[in-house]
Amino acid sequence: MNKIYVAKIGKAVGLKGQQKLHIDSDFPEQFKKGTILTTHKNKQLTIESFNSKNNTVKFEGIDDCDMAKKLTNSELFITQEQSRQTCKLDKNQYFWFDIIGCEVIEHDEILGTVRDVQRMPLSDYLEIETSKELVDKEFAKSFLIPYLDEYIKEVDIENKKINIINGKEILEAS
Repeated sequence: MNKIYVAKIGKAVGLKGQQKLHIDSDFPEQFKKGTILTTHKNKQLTIESFNSKNNTVKFEGIDDCDMAKKLTNSELFITQEQSRQTCKLDKNQYFWFDIIGCEVIEHDEILGTVRDVQRMPLSDYLEIETSKELVDKEFAKSFLIPYLDEYIKEVDIENKKINIINGKEILEAS
């Protein structure tokens, strides 16, 4: 099961088991009553209530401050399948877990494979592991491409391919 990190549990708030939730997701709508999250210790937690105004959460069965404190600093995960069901993407938006592993191609030349997505303030960047053929020609082992229309021409998740433009220039300068 592929798990995706979505939040971290903060300090206990109040006396009835509520806690601060530090969300690290573009889809806060997934934090709703009934959502099942898994901690980094594989403990399953079900959301009883969530207040989006102050990002506080109450989990089923966590009914006092002492119980809540035991969860502080726990990392929370959902499955890829849960993400697909609860998160609505706009046109030309993709889950990063679908982007990772795609071949990056420019003019029929494979430049490499997406290893990760780096989140920066102005734009996301695709972290590309350069193809062996290009590394053998002494190009950098990895490079970053901004996830912007001026570089990303077409994304084909089904075939795990991303066609780009001006990417080889970035690689040459890396």
